[in-house]
Amino acid sequence: MKLLLALFAVGLGSMYAEAQSPVSAVTPAMTVTANQLLASARQDNQGYELVRSLTTEVGPRLAGTEAEARARQWAVEKLQVLGLQNVRVEPFQVPVWLRGVELGEIVSPFPQSLTITALGGSASTGKQGVEAEVVVFDSLSALQHASRMQVEGKIVFIDEVMVRSRDGAGYGLAVQKRLATAYVSEQLGAVAALIRSVGTSSHRFAHTGQMRQAGADAEAGVPMAALAAPDADQLKRALAYGKPVTVKLVITPQRLPPASSGNVIGEIVGREVPQEIVLVGAHLDSWDLGTGAVDDGAGIGIVLGAAKLIMQQLPQGPRRTIRVVLFGAEEVGTVGAKAYAREHATELPDHIVATESDFGSGDIWRFDSRVDEDKLLQMAAIAKVLEPLGIAPGNNTARGGPDLKYLREMGVPIVSLLQDGQDYFDFHHTADDTFDKIAPRALDQNVAAYAAFMYLVAETTADFRHQH
Repeated sequence: MKLLLALFAVGLGSMYAEAQSPVSAVTPAMTVTANQLLASARQDNQGYELVRSLTTEVGPRLAGTEAEARARQWAVEKLQVLGLQNVRVEPFQVPVWLRGVELGEIVSPFPQSLTITALGGSASTGKQGVEAEVVVFDSLSALQHASRMQVEGKIVFIDEVMVRSRDGAGYGLAVQKRLATAYVSEQLGAVAALIRSVGTSSHRFAHTGQMRQAGADAEAGVPMAALAAPDADQLKRALAYGKPVTVKLVITPQRLPPASSGNVIGEIVGREVPQEIVLVGAHLDSWDLGTGAVDDGAGIGIVLGAAKLIMQQLPQGPRRTIRVVLFGAEEVGTVGAKAYAREHATELPDHIVATESDFGSGDIWRFDSRVDEDKLLQMAAIAKVLEPLGIAPGNNTARGGPDLKYLREMGVPIVSLLQDGQDYFDFHHTADDTFDKIAPRALDQNVAAYAAFMYLVAETTADFRHQH
């Protein structure tokens, strides 16, 4: 069995040949239906049209705001029109943070403006702003090891570059400075903080994002903003002259009391074992700078487009229930994900597998799972059906998406249909995250993969749950 795990992890095609065994999770009839779904997806642009609709009719959808409420209404109406059953909103409360004025400038020795954006949860500088000398560090770790004498009374600048990668592997390290810099800076006596944007673009768009999970130490931390990459480069060049550099920041966000958010849920009810659930998710909220097309309007279009194809192909429904969950308030700390795990705790043993689309709209290129070793051959049989789409076998350490964190930790089996994210962090959390970045052909490939996967897992008699 250890050998089997190793074969799956390195993605050897020979293992997929072996998957055509008596224990295969996929019957010939299921393969025929899955292939029909793949063919239909190439002729159906429903996913693309759904992204167009959401980003046009609602636009940006900041958690806890009136715009997110309109997005929930949009989602309920779309789920009902598409024919899903048990459509509902499961509400919860979320702290609200609203962006205000955002101005940055080098005051001396080289006066000029800077392109900045406040980070989610940041405190306000007040209308008068703050002006102070800049002290630069090349990483969060370097700041954490600094003395109070180095930092007190200054504006901290973390100049750490994010590494571009196909699977987004550089994000985990880069995001740490966004999460913690404001709080470490406060402890060391700084008056404000700047970070090089957590992103890979060289264009003059600053990347926003949550500093820390909503509600955690809500009144703590210095005011903090992200610099667009070219502006971070410019500030670094100014500092290289060896003269003190003074910067002024004015950011005036508001922290408001908790307001309503919610998860929107709809189901394709199983015809034989409706209590068994295949969960497929995406998140409905977005940041407020763009229109939330790449993050995560694309995911909404993908999972709803796939659900539509399955209902067209199987009017009687698959064996198990497919539950589509459009999570609310993901961007401010996966609040909706936590609410779902809490609300459905007693149901989780009936969740067969879960997956989420939240990495843009690039082609899916790899299939990862997180199942017990004795389930790998069955999972491989499902993965093999996706090979004509250019999807290769991956590993057995899938994370599945941010909204699946709590389900994963509670033992729900996970699958990742991993997209090509080479340019995802060029647009992520910026004003450049708009509908024109969505490629219809790539979105169709995603819809095809999700439709086939959702159908196969919901139709098979194979059980991927952990056995205790």
